[in-house]
Amino acid sequence: MSSKQDLRLRRKERLRYQLRQKGHGRPRLSVFRSEQNIHAQVIDDAQGHTLAAASSLDKGLRESLRTGANKEAATAVGKLLAERALAAGVTQVVFDRGSYLYHGRVKALAEAAREAGLDF
Repeated sequence: MSSKQDLRLRRKERLRYQLRQKGHGRPRLSVFRSEQNIHAQVIDDAQGHTLAAASSLDKGLRESLRTGANKEAATAVGKLLAERALAAGVTQVVFDRGSYLYHGRVKALAEAAREAGLDF
């Protein structure tokens, strides 16, 4: 029987394969959610470089947020990431939710990034 971690890795790899097939070379907005924080980055897989990144641990956000583990923090991270991505010249991305469901903090981050100008 597969462990919980093995199943999570299989979901993540399956999603990444689909993104490579349907992404048409667009950068990937990858989300990592921990129990206490949320991180997101825009990655150019062709060159292997991170174009923009934001986290609930960034200095400006850490001071203004009560905790990094709620929807408010995810919304702030999404807005900050979109601003940094637009400054780097990225307007279209492919959303990589990893092995997480599109729900809660992950959904809040995605919607905030869309509202701030990213297209996905």
